[in-house]
Amino acid sequence: MTESLSLLDSFTLIWPKIFISDFLRYTIPASGAFLWIVMRGRKTWAHRRIRNKTPTTTQMKREIRVSVVTVLIFSLNGFGVFLGAQIGIYQIYDDFALYGLGYFAFSLILLTIAHDTYFYWAHRLMHVPRLFPWFHRTHHKSHNPTPWTAYAFDPLEAMVQAAFLPLFLLFAPLHGLAIFIFLVHMILRNVLGHLGYEIMPRGMAHHPILSALTTATHHDQHHANGKYNFGLYFTWWDRLMGTESPKYRTRFVQITSAAPHAKQQLIPSAKGGCN
Repeated sequence: MTESLSLLDSFTLIWPKIFISDFLRYTIPASGAFLWIVMRGRKTWAHRRIRNKTPTTTQMKREIRVSVVTVLIFSLNGFGVFLGAQIGIYQIYDDFALYGLGYFAFSLILLTIAHDTYFYWAHRLMHVPRLFPWFHRTHHKSHNPTPWTAYAFDPLEAMVQAAFLPLFLLFAPLHGLAIFIFLVHMILRNVLGHLGYEIMPRGMAHHPILSALTTATHHDQHHANGKYNFGLYFTWWDRLMGTESPKYRTRFVQITSAAPHAKQQLIPSAKGGCN
């Protein structure tokens, strides 16, 4: 009974804080991007707009509503990580001297690369026709994505996405700050991928180093055609596995080469999904 009460007390005390943290981690970047890029960008960023059709208010309301469920699942997962750390399953430390700054930097790099690999293969698996309706259909209802699309997942997909961090912690200790940086970077890149505007510099898609990073154009093409561009942070898995859109670089150059206020040929709003 005492252990049950202790667990209940921990949940009552800790979980609301995790939920609020996860909720703000989604809403602040998404709303900031929406207000700054989408609202203001209709004029100042018009030449960098990827689609010619503006997403509907109905779509964005659905994305926000679904994303709250995703935040709930993420926060429950976060509480599970907290409990795992409390009982010694996971090692989350707060003293840099324990492993040193070198390990801190290495763990953060490894965490990002491992997550990109996990995301790519899980993403491709969710596009298998039998799994797609259960795991990934909700996300692809946003054929023309917005910043709010970042967390618009089916519950099963949210569980798959949430599972990465506790799985990683089974094999490597992480500093609390490394986890925070990883989570913030994840949502920022996720929002960027669904921005609807290309803000990256011209020439990036052909740069020997920067071309390894995904862009809004890269992920937008995935929403337009579910056969291509499965990567989250990097393009290398798509290149290696032959799943990068053959039109990606041409399209990126077209968008980033347009002069401000100049008219350009935009791609139509396309229906995506499991093709």
